[in-house]
Amino acid sequence: MDNQLNEFTKMHDEFIMNWNEAMISGDTSSLERMAEDYYVAFFKGVNEKPIIFNRKEAVSGMQQSVKQLSGAKKKFKNRVIRLKDINNAVVFYEQLIEREKKVLARLFTIENWQLTNGEWMLKREMEEPI
Repeated sequence: MDNQLNEFTKMHDEFIMNWNEAMISGDTSSLERMAEDYYVAFFKGVNEKPIIFNRKEAVSGMQQSVKQLSGAKKKFKNRVIRLKDINNAVVFYEQLIEREKKVLARLFTIENWQLTNGEWMLKREMEEPI
């Protein structure tokens, strides 16, 4: 299982680098590693229901936000990776979006990944402002 954790961590490190490249280039194709049944839930407030987006909506939203935030940087702080089993991993981290040393957004993120046909794919995400 340690080898699988190392392989997953290497893939996730590359995923983070791809985010920073996308923030410069505007090209999100290397980030579109979502399974067909992927969804993301955004929690805005304690008493509000989350907003849920499917894969198609999430990809479109990601493309729009990368264009709007062109030149900004994403930072992934306090990342914790745990394998649930050999085919499933969960990643927790604080995500900061900064431009010119100003924090534009700060989110707590949980990603659930699944190994499918030899490739790690995002199954679901949860994000909440901090």
